[in-house]
Amino acid sequence: MSKPTVVLVHGFWGGAAHWSKVIVALSRLGYTDIRAVENPLTSLADDAERTRKMVAQVTGPVVLVGHSYGGAVITQMGHQPNIKALVYIAAFAPDAGESPGGITQQQPPAAVANIAPDSDGYLWIVPSKFHEGFCQDLSADEALVMAVTQKAPVGGTFGDTITAPAWKDKPCWYQISTQDHMIHPDNQKRMSARMNAKKVITLDASHASLASQADAVAALIDEAAKATAS
Repeated sequence: MSKPTVVLVHGFWGGAAHWSKVIVALSRLGYTDIRAVENPLTSLADDAERTRKMVAQVTGPVVLVGHSYGGAVITQMGHQPNIKALVYIAAFAPDAGESPGGITQQQPPAAVANIAPDSDGYLWIVPSKFHEGFCQDLSADEALVMAVTQKAPVGGTFGDTITAPAWKDKPCWYQISTQDHMIHPDNQKRMSARMNAKKVITLDASHASLASQADAVAALIDEAAKATAS
């Protein structure tokens, strides 16, 4: 049976390269068509449209995967007919009218104080706090590279709300990170429970589970692909 295309959507403070270890793990599982969108992080509308355009270039079935804020992106644009599954990796899964910022305020995560705006309205994780806040289960060297290459979102993107959540219409899978300092684990549990996910896995991982536990993340994506194959 041919495998679907996997489209990977990054979150705040990262880019497509955050998926590097998952890409390698998926390749080892036999996936030959893997794509990682590079979103501008300028607004939910901009990011959803950029991801929609990438999915539109795929003629066959797609498994769409979102990490962190990437979960909001796939929630907003994941209605396209060739999208067969949505996979959330320590991700926001807002309902209609909800935003990542609003969900964060409901239950602030441990590292919320490490986020600081600049004079142009972009929000950054203080570099000296990046390791402890974003990826404490990675090495200091890996955290340094992530901190230096972080991609800051426009602050207003936090408040952009979902219109019609795709998780209400598409089969979903979710991975919870129990040591997440960027999205409170209790928020992840609540979001995954209400979406009636086909499967929820829990990893003893930081927010950067896509890097620290790439094999487990790839296995969940593989499971979603197999379950929705037809």
